[in-house]
Amino acid sequence: MSARTRRTGRARLLTAAALAAAALTLTACQDGEGVHDEGASAASASASATPTSASTAGSEGSSSSGNSAAGKNASTSVHSSAAAKSSGSTGGKGAAGGAGSGSSRTRCSTSATRTTATVVSRPLNHLLLTVTNTGSKNCDLIGYPAPRFGEAQAVPPVFEASKPQAVVTLAPGESGYASVLLSSADGSGANGYTAKSLEVYFNDGTTAARPPLPAKGVHVDDSLRVSYWQSTLDDALAW
Repeated sequence: MSARTRRTGRARLLTAAALAAAALTLTACQDGEGVHDEGASAASASASATPTSASTAGSEGSSSSGNSAAGKNASTSVHSSAAAKSSGSTGGKGAAGGAGSGSSRTRCSTSATRTTATVVSRPLNHLLLTVTNTGSKNCDLIGYPAPRFGEAQAVPPVFEASKPQAVVTLAPGESGYASVLLSSADGSGANGYTAKSLEVYFNDGTTAARPPLPAKGVHVDDSLRVSYWQSTLDDALAW
């Protein structure tokens, strides 16, 4: 083989080797770094973006939940306030109704009652006044009676401590009571006299009941006192 032929074969061999090396280098760049790196970068970017979106969504969800809860609380507050106002309004009406019912009270009078006067053995020197409602409606015994014995010009004073906590109200058929201390038990009273007639004035002061006294009359002196009207006989005779 000539020298020229050997040089030509070597040149071709070197050219083929260079082309093979270039092909291998290009393949390594494409598979090892270029495409693989870009894929990793995209995945990384996607992964980085995902938590941000989730965080944003969570924040928005939390804000929405907070707003919803606040709305519910506000709604509850409004309803509670309205209920309170409604309740207060109802209470006001109830109070007005109670005041209205009190305006229909009627005082007891001689035209719808029966009055008796009874001398009792205990306590000594006491007279028991009994007033019975003979009408068809309730009536009130106001204050205390004003008894007038014989021709007396003055009304006897009252035992102030006997005033009850509430007005005595008589339903039809019910009775109220008051006691009269006629004279001192030890005889220390002055200006005594015997009375054979009695007039009992009610609180209106216009008309009087005239219950009969015992035929022999009753002894009266300046110890004369009267109690307030009471709802029971025992309360009346305590004075």
